Amino acid sequence: MQIYWTKINKIIEETPEVKTYLLDRPKDFTWEEGSHTHFALKGFNAGDKPNRSLIRHMSISSLPHENAIGITTRIREQCSEFKSILRSLEVGNEVAIFKTHSNLPLKREDKNVYLLSSGVGLATYRPIVLDYFERADNVNQIHSLNIDSSKAFLFTDIFTSAPDKKFEAQFVDNRKDYYEEVKNLAADKDGLFYIVGSDDFLVQNIEVLREQGIKPEQIMLDKRAQELPNFFSIESSL
Repeated sequence: MQIYWTKINKIIEETPEVKTYLLDRPKDFTWEEGSHTHFALKGFNAGDKPNRSLIRHMSISSLPHENAIGITTRIREQCSEFKSILRSLEVGNEVAIFKTHSNLPLKREDKNVYLLSSGVGLATYRPIVLDYFERADNVNQIHSLNIDSSKAFLFTDIFTSAPDKKFEAQFVDNRKDYYEEVKNLAADKDGLFYIVGSDDFLVQNIEVLREQGIKPEQIMLDKRAQELPNFFSIESSL
């Protein structure tokens, strides 16, 4: 397993609680849209076994051609040891990345694509949308729906409806409006539905989509293949 130690190049305050850490991109490090990586802080591998409290799975919110590895995360005032250390880091400090993988590449199957997300989960979709803007081949259109109760919506420079690009961006701040809109989107019985958020959020969205007749193979989760049965086990009760 290759561990890349790299430096923080820039820290962007997206909202009062959300920061993007732009990391220097090692020469031979590449990834595709929808990727996540293991993001680790100094000392995580100092002992006999990795210190898992200093490691997190994080989505990469940038594309390789931007020449920086973007890690976007929410850091609340009351937070974990990991987030507390991360908050104290500055430009020039070193962090590690390893075991990078994409579960959510943009499927180009001549269908409508729906990107459903909660809060900072939107960061996972930023590179997917940028990739679509650069090359829209075999994608009919993309519709993003994000719920964020803080109303401090992310990446509004990119997530802005653009009819000429066949892209629609929608933000809501409450569950009632969010799930009503999911039902509306599910009227497209041939669409592809991506979901990013907490496990509970995934389960709730899957239930709503399945009730509307959307098949499991139309639903994309940011999970490895062996984890998917945990989320589609509700099948038997439907």
